[in-house]
Amino acid sequence: MASTIEKKEHSQVVISLEANKEEWGEALKKAYSKNKNRFQVPGFRKGKVPYQLVCQYYGEGVLYEDAINEIANAQYPEAVKEHELKVVSRPEMDVTEINEEGIKYTISVYVKPEFEMGVYEGVEVPFKDQEVTDEDVDAEIERMRKRNASLEEVSDRPAAEGDTVVIDYEGFKDGVAFEGGKGEGYNLKLGSKSFIPGFEEQVAGHNAGETFTIEVKFPEDYHSEELKGADATFNVTIHAIKTEVVPELDDEFAKDVSEFDTLDELKADIKAKQQERADKDNKAGFENETVRAVCDNFEIDIPQSMVDNEVEQMADDQAARMSNQGIALDMYLQYVGQSMEDFKKSLEPMARVRVKSSLVIEKITEELNPEVTDEDYEEELKQIANTYKIDVEEVKKSIGEDSAFIKDSIRARKTVEYLASKAVKVEPKPVEEAAEEAPAEEGKTEE
Repeated sequence: MASTIEKKEHSQVVISLEANKEEWGEALKKAYSKNKNRFQVPGFRKGKVPYQLVCQYYGEGVLYEDAINEIANAQYPEAVKEHELKVVSRPEMDVTEINEEGIKYTISVYVKPEFEMGVYEGVEVPFKDQEVTDEDVDAEIERMRKRNASLEEVSDRPAAEGDTVVIDYEGFKDGVAFEGGKGEGYNLKLGSKSFIPGFEEQVAGHNAGETFTIEVKFPEDYHSEELKGADATFNVTIHAIKTEVVPELDDEFAKDVSEFDTLDELKADIKAKQQERADKDNKAGFENETVRAVCDNFEIDIPQSMVDNEVEQMADDQAARMSNQGIALDMYLQYVGQSMEDFKKSLEPMARVRVKSSLVIEKITEELNPEVTDEDYEEELKQIANTYKIDVEEVKKSIGEDSAFIKDSIRARKTVEYLASKAVKVEPKPVEEAAEEAPAEEGKTEE
């Protein structure tokens, strides 16, 4: 099989291919065998019409599509391998010549772009490490106190924001009770905004044992068509008012909520754990910013097909995450008034950044060629096992002999770590100054 390639703009490659008379004839015969049960000619049973008669009765062109696909499915992968093409788009075929002597055709694809190596060592990275402060520790202690708070009933004052009231309520529109507007013994925390605007504010100020009426207006975007923008009244009875009582902040509190005997020990443990998390976040954040800074030193003409593929992957990932929460992405988009097309369009800037980052890291990795040791590989498998809560042996069984993608992932990570080790941290500029210097969004490349 003879094939040639022509490189076009924006990483497009046109592959020219051909099949001779014998190859084309064989492809036509295979197309006939595949479709012979479709053909009917008077005097012949279905599926028994001879090849020549099919060509005479229907015209040879009836077999062309399948015959062309037969040829291309055999030749195209060989051409990709022969010319070492890294294809990133669907192939598009164009038949340039077809006759009894054979067929000539082209296949257009987009490939990974070629680009010059940019500067990747010693880049300046605006970044400031997070530091755990005493205020951070106190905030966590306060959250622990609230998690361990108890509700105590009060009877010497009216309900106020922050209280939990036990109420019966029933809603009416135009004097008629509406569906879903009734509740008994309901625990409502005032200020939680869990009821429609105006409801909780009007409950505040009333005492336990009171029955009263409040007037509200449903929001224009309320989920019920019947109640959108409607005026309504609610009859409300308060059975009890409960206030949140947090425990005293002392050594006894520390003993109750942890394995420590003193409050100082608890605070020290909280600070150590927060700092550990902050250190990990600092490392990840600095690496991300380093990659971003390195990528600024590379000029790449990215095919739109690569961006489109990344957008599809991002959309699928988002759909999977929402599905795990019992939410369908298309239903959510419908609820917020956004089309799937607009949603995917909104993903394009981030998709372009991700594609560029991937290409840059891949190129630098090829140059650095970091070593992957057996210990590196085993540790990676352990991390995968921990992530998915399965045994390491299960991971190995799942991977089988195909360990290349795992090792490629390790190499890429080592490359990022190397870049970060060579980068120089600088003080971030003030927000106002950074905004003034922010570059325009990277231009898009049309295929």
